[in-house]
Amino acid sequence: MDSSLNPNKHLKEEFVSNLDGSSILEIAALLTIVPLLVLIRYSIGFRSRTDNNNDKSVSSKKNDDEIAVSRQWKAYSYAISLDFIFIVFPMLLFFTVLSEWVYHGVVLLSLLLLVLTVTAKRSSSGLQRGQSLSFRANVSSYRVALMLITCLCILAVDFTIFPRRYAKTETYGTSLMDLGVGSFVLANAIVSRQARDVSSGNWISGLKATAPLLLLGFIRLVTTSGVDYQVHVTEYGQHWNFFFTLAAISILTSFVNIPAKYCGILGFTVLAGYQTWLVSGLNTYLLSHERGNNIISKNKEGVFSTLGYWGMYLLGVDLGYRLFYAKHSNTRSTTISIARVFLVSLILWIVTLLVDNYVERISRRTCNMPYVTWVLAQDLQALGIFMLSSYIPMNKLSPLEEAIDQNLLATFLLANVFTGMVNMAVDTIFASPLSSLVILTAYAFGLSVIIGTIHFSGFRLKFW
Repeated sequence: MDSSLNPNKHLKEEFVSNLDGSSILEIAALLTIVPLLVLIRYSIGFRSRTDNNNDKSVSSKKNDDEIAVSRQWKAYSYAISLDFIFIVFPMLLFFTVLSEWVYHGVVLLSLLLLVLTVTAKRSSSGLQRGQSLSFRANVSSYRVALMLITCLCILAVDFTIFPRRYAKTETYGTSLMDLGVGSFVLANAIVSRQARDVSSGNWISGLKATAPLLLLGFIRLVTTSGVDYQVHVTEYGQHWNFFFTLAAISILTSFVNIPAKYCGILGFTVLAGYQTWLVSGLNTYLLSHERGNNIISKNKEGVFSTLGYWGMYLLGVDLGYRLFYAKHSNTRSTTISIARVFLVSLILWIVTLLVDNYVERISRRTCNMPYVTWVLAQDLQALGIFMLSSYIPMNKLSPLEEAIDQNLLATFLLANVFTGMVNMAVDTIFASPLSSLVILTAYAFGLSVIIGTIHFSGFRLKFW
């Protein structure tokens, strides 16, 4: 072929380059809106009557079975549509055309949630707080929210209606998309076998579990190169990607497998040593345009930042163990558990501001210590808000949350495929605001419907 499959590749790469990000406060407000939307959806309370094929074995006639399934599908489709209207679509709006109304959104949504919760409690006097979501369900909501944010942003960032301050920063600073890989690392750490103090086997089994991540990393490398897809080289390097970072963390954890109660000490030691190395001159090298001919130099951002992400993972294991899985954690009341999460988040916010101001500014590109503490503080704050669902009567994971939670990998891969298809078919940086919003809405709705259909059919693709 004489012409490139992606003629505007360099323009698209420049469109997401040399950005400075937004304020920590604005990102915190955005990450408050997301759980508030989910809690409002809980307070509305409608969900489908299907629960993993509960009614399918009741009928003795084939025709009755078909009618029952048809009714279940209609109810399920209606519930998925409500999830999209109350959770996904408002998220998309606040990430794009309503980005200037973020602080107003926090206030209005908080007031709306308060009114709905009080109303729900008055109309459900027979319900007990014991029916509230478990910690596992709260973590599922938190992980699903991260996935939805990621899926929306990876395509929205290519359109002009997505504020440049929300796209990944070039060197130092904070943005919505900067939270992405760090939040996934932390989410995996909190629910890991290590955090739950469950034996994870030897290093050989750990390496086997890493194989799918390595495979996905190479598939992404080959496909992006094959279609001449735009790649922001300063994000990870020329060949490195998100999957390789997760694989590297898994490999390091397999070789250095210690009890959860010691992970915090090791994690802090790794981060302190890495941060010392950064301020001693490594940061200058990592943030420069200098690249040698060897594989490490070509992928310096991805290779060296792995140390920071591994330290973050170890701290996440320690926090997960001490806050949620240690024996004394199970005896605490819900209110005390929530208060502990917010208290730890507050301490981490203070540490973040101190390190950011007096040691080194936050940098996702190097995954330095202030970036790690920022991700920990921000995500624990969001998780604490999700845990407030305990005060909403009859709350339960929404159908879309259940669908995505059971198919996190499928959701992420499908979103990446759709993102690539849209970028190949549309000159995203030249699309009008209205066209951009229509395309993004169709993409988000299509993704929601497909994942919902997959879950309704009983399919599951999940390994992290």
